Amino acid sequence: MSSTQKKLNGAAHTATNWIGSIQSLVVHTILFAVSFSLVLFGFAFEQILLVVTTVVSLEAIYLAIFIQMAINQQTQNIEAAVEDIDEIQEKVEEIHEDVEEIQEDVDEIQEDVEEIQEDVQEIEKDVDEIQKDVDEIEKDETEDEVRERKNIQVLDKIESGIGALVAEIEKMKKGPR
Repeated sequence: MSSTQKKLNGAAHTATNWIGSIQSLVVHTILFAVSFSLVLFGFAFEQILLVVTTVVSLEAIYLAIFIQMAINQQTQNIEAAVEDIDEIQEKVEEIHEDVEEIQEDVDEIQEDVEEIQEDVQEIEKDVDEIQKDVDEIEKDETEDEVRERKNIQVLDKIESGIGALVAEIEKMKKGPR
């Protein structure tokens, strides 16, 4: 778009905005009143009507052109907005797909976590069983150690008794001779 077209579009936009304002209503009312009051200054009523009708017709033509330009501009803006909305809709759909994929990943992770929790519970059971076995082994070792000490004491007593007997037998052998 050339700079001349931009200026004309800007002027058309400004004119359309002004024509639809209260200031425009006041100015038009004053111009019509002044036009028809020219009869008081000696102008012919038919001439005044001819000039007013011509001016109003030209204004209507330009106003119709300005309105069409504004409609065309709004149509372009709407088309651009529709394109933007379509792009946004596509992005929303992509985001929705991403969210669904993330949800699937979260579900899979949740399943993995549940499996890990089950594995941890099984491991805890195994650890408890192993600890029971260790406790039993320690208890058995302690009982075995006590038995072994008692056996050693008994053996020591037996050995000392045998030693005493051997000493008696030796004494007897050496004895009355």
